[in-house]
Amino acid sequence: MTEDQIDLYARISHSRTADEVVQQIELLILEGILRDGDRLPGERELSKRFDVSRPILREALKELETRGLVESRHGGGTFVADVVGEVFSKPLIELIGRHHKATQDYLEYRRELEGLTAELAATRATDFDRDILTRIIERMRTAHSSGDFNDELTSDVELHQAIGESAHNIILMHTLRACYRLLTQGIFFHRNSVFDAPGARDRLLAQHEAIYDAIMAGDPKAAKAAAQSHIDFVAASTREAERTGEWARIARLRLQQRDQAG
Repeated sequence: MTEDQIDLYARISHSRTADEVVQQIELLILEGILRDGDRLPGERELSKRFDVSRPILREALKELETRGLVESRHGGGTFVADVVGEVFSKPLIELIGRHHKATQDYLEYRRELEGLTAELAATRATDFDRDILTRIIERMRTAHSSGDFNDELTSDVELHQAIGESAHNIILMHTLRACYRLLTQGIFFHRNSVFDAPGARDRLLAQHEAIYDAIMAGDPKAAKAAAQSHIDFVAASTREAERTGEWARIARLRLQQRDQAG
């Protein structure tokens, strides 16, 4: 660790109880610094960095596991649990996936959420946030130029998540993460169907760049407008993909019927 780096697991400065260790790790998860799947340092290292005894640390980790925030893997260490996945229950996710109306409601909800998030990010983003956003947009441009669809899709979600973090609102950040989880799981629609439309990839990159530019310029009004315009495009593209897909299904059935009748 270099001199300018901050230790996530800083020395407990008060009574060094298990409760204080729990609180410190909880805040790291709540603030989005530790994400699901992140591995905590080993017991010996962690107790040293917190400056607490190993029995106190074990008690704290046991409490965090009871709360469903971390999980121990036999022989593998302690990891942050999938807390985001619990925002929507499995039955609700399956119910949403079976009904078309949920797709448009999801995009309508995201339109308002993304607009507010980009607006806040434009006024609250720190130099560190802007550095993260710049790295992601550069990866997105590289993926776009090379035609790497998967990396471009990954960068898409990463950019939106980083904008959510730049808004510095804990509730917004975790709500957005839950929304993107459903998106990456293909609950609402396949993102490839949006990318496959003629000229869509170029337009999507330009939209992401517009959001990025507005945040970097500290222009909340432009950031909100760019974010909402982006979701409007995604919604329209989704409707068009569904419509053309339905037309293709009907035409195929007509042809099949004519062949049988002939």
